[in-house]
Amino acid sequence: MAEKRRRLAAIMFTDMVGYTSLGQRDENLSLALVKEQRNVVRPILARHEGREVKTVGDAFLVEFASAQDAVNCAVEIQNGIQELNLGRPKDREIKLRIGIHLGDVVHEGTDVAGDAVNVASRIEPLSPPGGVCVSAQVFQSVVNKVDCRFESIGVPALKNVSVPVEVYRVAGLGEAPTMPAPRGIPPKQRVAVLPLSNFSPDPDDGYFADGMTEELIDKLAQVKSLRVIARTSVMGYRKSDRKASEIGRELGVGTLVEGSVRKAGSRVRITVQLIEAATEEHIWSSTYDKELDDVFAIQTEIASRIVGQIESSISGPGPEQPEQLQHPGDSAPHSTKDMEAYTAFLRGRKLLNDRKSEVTIRHALRLFEDAVRRDPSFSKARVGVAESLLWLSTEGEASRAESVERARRELTEALRVDGDLAEAHSALSGLMLGEDDMVGSEREARRAMELNPSLSDPYRWLAQIAAGEGRIDEAVRMLEAAQAVDPLDLNVIAFLGRAYAYSGREADALSHWERTKTLVTYRTNAHLAEYYIGKGDYARAAEAVAEMERLGPERVWTFTYRGVLAARTGDRDTAWRMIRLLQKKAEGGELTVFLEGFVHFALGDIDAFVECLERAFDLHSLPLLELMYSPLYAPARSDPRVAAMIERQMALRTPREKSPG
Repeated sequence: MAEKRRRLAAIMFTDMVGYTSLGQRDENLSLALVKEQRNVVRPILARHEGREVKTVGDAFLVEFASAQDAVNCAVEIQNGIQELNLGRPKDREIKLRIGIHLGDVVHEGTDVAGDAVNVASRIEPLSPPGGVCVSAQVFQSVVNKVDCRFESIGVPALKNVSVPVEVYRVAGLGEAPTMPAPRGIPPKQRVAVLPLSNFSPDPDDGYFADGMTEELIDKLAQVKSLRVIARTSVMGYRKSDRKASEIGRELGVGTLVEGSVRKAGSRVRITVQLIEAATEEHIWSSTYDKELDDVFAIQTEIASRIVGQIESSISGPGPEQPEQLQHPGDSAPHSTKDMEAYTAFLRGRKLLNDRKSEVTIRHALRLFEDAVRRDPSFSKARVGVAESLLWLSTEGEASRAESVERARRELTEALRVDGDLAEAHSALSGLMLGEDDMVGSEREARRAMELNPSLSDPYRWLAQIAAGEGRIDEAVRMLEAAQAVDPLDLNVIAFLGRAYAYSGREADALSHWERTKTLVTYRTNAHLAEYYIGKGDYARAAEAVAEMERLGPERVWTFTYRGVLAARTGDRDTAWRMIRLLQKKAEGGELTVFLEGFVHFALGDIDAFVECLERAFDLHSLPLLELMYSPLYAPARSDPRVAAMIERQMALRTPREKSPG
């Protein structure tokens, strides 16, 4: 048995960006690029006395005697790779991520193990393509000793690392950061506003308590020093009996806001308290008795007091004043002074957030329209109109063309009145994404993130853009950032599992799906069906499809995977029956043409598959991510017609604008 030896060492991990997805598309090219990478890296390792512990595919694990040698080596590697890329076409460029940590390692033969290795492996994915990230231990060891500048990216949550680690990036190396880092915010400044309890005599006034909760979230999200958990994740805690410490752990926050609303006649009483999640200690509480006409002033006053209390609880009382929030009636054109318009808006938001059925959304639409009629300058109500229309068109319950055009008009007017309304920029980004306007979608998503980093949808739009451009690893990071902002956003949860699978991180995907079965049961089983059919494990795929049939027997994805599985197992009659059901759904207005194509492909009818894709392309619904990444359609990627269609779709994605900074 090999003797185990422990010593201090600097551990460096390197990883080639996009290697897994490239290997699926062009194995020969991926192997050639790995060889070229090694030819650059190995001589540099030797110059800095780095010991190559091992390589796994495209990745290096390297040990150094000093952190200074490790950082200098990493910087030289990135500069060497950058020189190699000069004049190369994009598809032959090599991009590396590098992570470094300093700590104890255990030697066992030629291998190394221990916490230092684990931490370094978790830091490496945080590096931008072409960049280097290091732990605080490395930074403290090399600061003022190496010819480079460092920038803190905060204290991210590192998987299987219990002790918080601050992470730094080497400034000037790699691509500019493409997103804010919500997980880098200190825990106390990560805030969750729990649903305010409705203590009104009329239970139907629950909409008002929910509305106050959302308004407080919006107000606090305006403060750049805070990160506020989005409403999707907090509303699930209505009437919850969980302890504050449990909720804090589940949402990854250090501070909780809770309270109650009692509305009676023309008056309202609001009680709010601020709680430190870890200790469950009450930091501050207050009660407000006001006329309803003063509701906007109440919201601003409460939010300002909360900000001040959070600031003082972190740094202690001092001469500096906390960030001030403007009175929404004076400076926020997206709001309204008309209480009836505001009430209609709150009722509409509650219905839209529940999203139970076509009837519910049409009711929400009417309420938003009523709010706009009463106050045409009420921009948030116009966003509600647009979101309702887009939901109805996506679900096949309204004309797509007419709904999209009207939604665009509403959002344009909302932004004309208030160009800084984050929700309008976010909704417009999603609309543009559906119209294949990637430049516009990215621009609007980034603007929404600047205005309100606590919205999760912009991260999701950017993830979809990145995945469609072949940057699946970037899409994963965007979705992980979205989950940090909104841990229980079902759309993010569903997309993230699929992104893990498509990026080659199958173990992470399976672990993710195991956790999310109870949260997004139907969609998780749909992804499991795709995964197991791709693996040829038809027994497990059948279990997933059976669960889909139990939960949504008439849903189009149920027909699709029942048809694909039947075709794969030789049951052509069932496969054709599913095709006919999908065609019938299309007659009712649902968008199923590409799903029909999936079943044709499983039956081996490539011509019918391509014909369905052509029709989907014309409808702006080409299933690009499945075509690019799903193992089910790997054989289709070599068909020149499919390859040409993907190229046509990519051509619509005009060169992306450079991100500011």
